[in-house]
Amino acid sequence: MKKGSLTVRVGLEGDESGFRKFVIPISYLHHPLFQRLLESAQEVYGYCSSGPLKLPCSVDDFLHLRWRIEREPHHSNGHHRQSLYSC
Repeated sequence: MKKGSLTVRVGLEGDESGFRKFVIPISYLHHPLFQRLLESAQEVYGYCSSGPLKLPCSVDDFLHLRWRIEREPHHSNGHHRQSLYSC
């Protein structure tokens, strides 16, 4: 994993599409849209968990959120886009 990135596990319990892992820039942690998702994760999973950070949303919703964050002007320089990939 590249420096300045973290792994997240995205999916909903019981969803037939299952879970996927993504490596995202740490800068996402400061984005208001992503912070709402982190609040949901805290409500569902609590603060303590082992392994990648778990995010309670569908993969499609997460991909849309990532697209919205990436299309903002301060993310459009390509630096963050190159560091994004799914596992």
